[in-house]
Amino acid sequence: MDDIVRSQIIAVKNTGEANMLDKHKAAEIALREGFHDLVIFLEAYESVYSRFILTGKTDKNNKEENL
Repeated sequence: MDDIVRSQIIAVKNTGEANMLDKHKAAEIALREGFHDLVIFLEAYESVYSRFILTGKTDKNNKEENL
């Protein structure tokens, strides 16, 4: 996950409009906000997205990111 996608996820989260596990709602907000990288990421890497939302970790080496 690159910095752009991570910052877009956080921006969607900060809207407070969606349960972030609801990927369809997150994608809807991302589209509205013009976060096309995030929309593509959600389609291609659903499990990575879910792992990041649930654990804050972005890779298999358990690297934690700041939410």
